[in-house]
Amino acid sequence: MDGILVPLVGGVTIGLASSFLLLATGKIAGISGIFAGTFLPGGGAERTWRAAFLAGLVTSGLLLALWMPGALGEGLEAPPALVAAAGVMVGFGSRLGCGCTSGHGICGIGRLSPRSLAATATFMTTAILTVFVVRHVLGGL
Repeated sequence: MDGILVPLVGGVTIGLASSFLLLATGKIAGISGIFAGTFLPGGGAERTWRAAFLAGLVTSGLLLALWMPGALGEGLEAPPALVAAAGVMVGFGSRLGCGCTSGHGICGIGRLSPRSLAATATFMTTAILTVFVVRHVLGGL
């Protein structure tokens, strides 16, 4: 049951949190935009809610790791340098694509945004092709 329950609770929590943010503030829970906006000049109240949102993400992940260590997986199967490079590429792609999977895939699809539907289809197709190439063409890493 844990194999189904943890992702289900996580998905419901993400959906509720993003819906609450949209209803309470009119803001979209796109993590790349929230992160980037935290470091823009000016800020004030905008920077404060963004920093609190990011702190909540990190804190909740740390609390989950303490409460249910197995929920976050066993560890990295790839070299740390490869993971770091992948993270940089994801960040670059998020800015290039004007959003990330949370903004487009969760919030945008929920609002039936045509741009988000296209972006999410592109994200998913690219992810599927990447996994296929890495596992079956390159023989895994």
